[in-house]
Amino acid sequence: MNRLPLFPITTKIENDCLTIDGQALAQLAEQYGTPLYLYDGATLNAAVDAYHHALATHYPGPASVTYAGKAYLSMAIVRWAVARNLLVDCTGAGEIAIARAGGAPPAQILVHGVNKSLADLRSAFEHAGTIVVDNLDELKKIKALAADSHNSIPQLWLRLLPGVAVSTHHAHTQTGQHDSKFGMTYEEALTAAEFCKEHHLPLNGIHFHQGSNFRDPEPLLPAIELGLDLAQRLGLGDEWHFCPGGGWGAAYHEDELPHPSIEVYVRGVAEAVKEGCASRKLRHPMLHLEPGRSLAARAGVALYRVGAIKKRGAKTWALIDGGMTDNPRFALYGARYSCLPVSGPGGERSELVSIAGPYCESGDVLIEDLPMPKLKAGELIAIPVAGAYHLSMSSNYNGARRPAVVWLEHGSAKLIQRAETFEDLLKRDV
Repeated sequence: MNRLPLFPITTKIENDCLTIDGQALAQLAEQYGTPLYLYDGATLNAAVDAYHHALATHYPGPASVTYAGKAYLSMAIVRWAVARNLLVDCTGAGEIAIARAGGAPPAQILVHGVNKSLADLRSAFEHAGTIVVDNLDELKKIKALAADSHNSIPQLWLRLLPGVAVSTHHAHTQTGQHDSKFGMTYEEALTAAEFCKEHHLPLNGIHFHQGSNFRDPEPLLPAIELGLDLAQRLGLGDEWHFCPGGGWGAAYHEDELPHPSIEVYVRGVAEAVKEGCASRKLRHPMLHLEPGRSLAARAGVALYRVGAIKKRGAKTWALIDGGMTDNPRFALYGARYSCLPVSGPGGERSELVSIAGPYCESGDVLIEDLPMPKLKAGELIAIPVAGAYHLSMSSNYNGARRPAVVWLEHGSAKLIQRAETFEDLLKRDV
């Protein structure tokens, strides 16, 4: 099966080599070294356009898109999000600091977190426009800060635990089930709303999230109904906000193609909210969607260089210069990926190859038993759908240094994050 649809939309095979945005991947690897992460601006923009078009088509009320910073956050991605009029979802003071450094104004910063510290909340008071409140104890901290703060209180949304999870590839990517650590039960949310009313806290929204990397919007519908019931019960007023989270998936492997479109997801959510509001005589809320993966995943490609080939019985290992330190998703979730050689990507896939990194863990694997052309030491490979939950979950295990990141757009390549150095590894030591 053709693997190019997994790659950014500007990807081509030219002179029997992979290019993105007209730029040869081999030359980029030579210039910036490997491992190397590439982000294609055209693919990011096309995904945003798909969300905006679907919302305009299927939802009659006001709507916005929030970029989920946990997918991948840097000053460059913040600048892009701000330019596209996206909100930036930040978890804690660290991501807030990146958002502010990237130029996001408070109105475009939304703060999440299941156990926000006082430092997180102080940063949110100073720099953010919205706090999604996870629990009753957090509300008490917000009340105390509100009494002492010279800043206006950000608007508050309650995070509802709907008790329904979506179908994902691993239990660790589900967040909406009854025993989840996230959010408040319906009864807790009622108590939280009463607390806000009593202490004059600016409650004007409801949020929930059920899981990440799902491909069927149907399980969202009961949670949307519950959220609208809560909104009706609370009487949030004429201008209120409703966010059924994000988590729409992406195809990581050719076996997952074709993946249902962004429009399928948005239509399912928008129609459920529209019909639910009509049946309850609720004014249409400002509808927020929080995609991260479905905006960024396909836009990213990871380049590696093969260092050694090992034959172990029927198994062939291609050992590369990156792995679980820049992409832990196989180790955490058993995630499946695909791959192409940078040179000769259309060659006959005559061998089953497993691709693993250099680190001292048996779980340091990215791909198992993928049909590939015969690889050799020194060759470059490209792993697509690398734009989300790779670098944001990376580590310095075994002294690994995080790779450089390059932005490709309009025929130019721009370094947006340099590769870490040995000096970087020592900066925190005293």
